[in-house]
Amino acid sequence: MPPSTAAPQLGLPRPGRALTAVLVSLFSVWLSFALALNWANVPESIFRLFCGNTRLILEGELWRFATAPLVHVASGSIGHILSVLLGLYFLGTALEEAWGGARFLRFLLASTFFAYGVQLVFELLLPASFSAKLVGDYWFGAMPAVEATAIAWALSFRNSTVRLAFVLPISSRGLVVVVVALSLMYLIAGAMPPSGHVAVFSGMAAGWLFGGGTPSPLRRFYLKFRLRQLDRETMTARQRNKERAKAAGFEVLKGGAASKPKPLKKGDKWLN
Repeated sequence: MPPSTAAPQLGLPRPGRALTAVLVSLFSVWLSFALALNWANVPESIFRLFCGNTRLILEGELWRFATAPLVHVASGSIGHILSVLLGLYFLGTALEEAWGGARFLRFLLASTFFAYGVQLVFELLLPASFSAKLVGDYWFGAMPAVEATAIAWALSFRNSTVRLAFVLPISSRGLVVVVVALSLMYLIAGAMPPSGHVAVFSGMAAGWLFGGGTPSPLRRFYLKFRLRQLDRETMTARQRNKERAKAAGFEVLKGGAASKPKPLKKGDKWLN
């Protein structure tokens, strides 16, 4: 089924192996920290070791950039991890089926690292007083990947409907409106999401860039760039061959274009 025609609408979606592995991994990490922080008296400083922090990453703690998407709020609330798991489950299943597990995993990884990478750069470039309203001291969670998945789903399954939280039907266009509107409302209200505001909106951009069609806009840009590059290489090779032929003293003759062969006459040696 082409990804632009329809999306599954009846029954519960059945995730493939790739998405299942992602969901199980995220839940396992959350469960481990929830038990450790709430029941084993592990200090919260251990949890923060795995969160993103721009200053600490630039000082050499590079693992934070890779572990930040894996951890979620583990004390006092389950809303963070549930939003991530349900969002990926209801929207990611159709994308994995249409794209295949390998492309879907690449999409999640690229979207997450793109979102947090853009946020890191923004925090470096913006004044501290302004960036503090957009990025928290510690940022973490896979919500940027959920935002990316929502946009990619909406662009891949146009005019389709998905049932969020098992009951709420929403169209692809309505999903985009809801995702953008909620993020803007959080921003206006000054409610800092665990991932940071910049990462959330960058995740949306990643959803369009990496998943907005088949091929994706990024893939189309690369193919056009590569085609122009090959055209330039072909023209350069032709010009080089002409110059080599001219330097060697060869001349290309156009057979039959300049003059017609003389007719044979009686007495020519070829007729004797």
